[in-house]
Amino acid sequence: MGEMRLSTPLEPASASLRSGTGPALAARLQPRTRLILGIALAAMAIFLLWWLFGSGTSRPHTPPPPPVIVAEATEKPVTVYEHTMGTVVANATVQVTARVQGEMVAAGFKEGDIVHKGQLLFQLDPRPFTAALAEARAALARDEAQRISAERDAKRYTALYAQGAISAQQRDQTVANAKALAASVAADKAAIETAQLNLDYAQIRAPIDGKTGPILVQPGNQVVANAANPLVVLTQVQPVKVSFHLPQDDLPRIQKRIGSPTFTATITAHGASAQSVSAVVDFVDNEVSDQTGTIELRATYPNKDNRLVPGQLVDVSLALEELPPSVVVPHDAVNIGPDGRYVYVVTADGKAEMRAVTVLYDDGTQAAVKGDVKAGDHVITEGQLRVLPGQPVTVHAGSQKATASATKDSGRTKDGP
Repeated sequence: MGEMRLSTPLEPASASLRSGTGPALAARLQPRTRLILGIALAAMAIFLLWWLFGSGTSRPHTPPPPPVIVAEATEKPVTVYEHTMGTVVANATVQVTARVQGEMVAAGFKEGDIVHKGQLLFQLDPRPFTAALAEARAALARDEAQRISAERDAKRYTALYAQGAISAQQRDQTVANAKALAASVAADKAAIETAQLNLDYAQIRAPIDGKTGPILVQPGNQVVANAANPLVVLTQVQPVKVSFHLPQDDLPRIQKRIGSPTFTATITAHGASAQSVSAVVDFVDNEVSDQTGTIELRATYPNKDNRLVPGQLVDVSLALEELPPSVVVPHDAVNIGPDGRYVYVVTADGKAEMRAVTVLYDDGTQAAVKGDVKAGDHVITEGQLRVLPGQPVTVHAGSQKATASATKDSGRTKDGP
């Protein structure tokens, strides 16, 4: 008997799946595969880019050494100067007034003239004063005659009293009358002197040498004696003084030099064509201002050329001390840090070293310092902000050698030793 095979209802379906439906499934799976492969490739590309440009394993960029400008330090003696503002002060100022009352008839000068002591400035009408002088002299002559007569009577009455011819009362009255007339004569002489003074005062003369200002009372006006308003103001302009103030920290140096003929101040008036002049410092005030902490000094200038005018503002430069030879560097080479002042020195291998210094004197252009800096060292004057201690720098080709002479500067920057 042959073998009988029974078929089940599932077999046709399985056969059809194996034979007919396999390629259709592969067709449906192919787009998904391509999508997965695309995502994988994109992820690999992103990772590669991150590894090349964004990861920390890339080589760091080293910046070039910062460019700087240097100057050469020098050694030389240094003069300590003070620079300040001053005011020209008149040696004397007089408000000329009349001592007597009367009419002004003439002025003996022009406004702005230089006059000398004793020169006639104003003339008052002298006639009232001449008449008063004549009256006083007449009174003196009258009283002098009466005095002579009274003295002779006193002598006669004294002799008669000695003889017992008159009483003591009569003698005493005669002697008293003679003494009273003598006193009247003395009063008359004083009146003559007063009248003569008033006549002299009618001529108003200059009390000092000086320059006149505007005439404040013109001729023709009545002048009152000792009026509150002057006739003219007279200012002495030869010589003049220059007043200026210095900090009290400079007092030790000032006290060492005051009285020396070489203790002079350089005075410079403002203006394009102004020239400097020297004036001897001959006055130091007796106290320090408790409001400003400064002390006043004055220097006298002959002013023969009338270059300076009272009230004028001037620049004052004063040499206070000579320092021994010191290392001098440009002002811009000195820096201020947390631990004090320092400079950057460029070593032979091109690196910047920070060296602490103490500023002895700084005039705003040059600074005298002491510390680990010597003459011939190259100090950095520009570009310090990008410099790191111990790191190399690039010296700019425009660097120049520091000058050996300190120059004047308008500001004041100074530290003690």
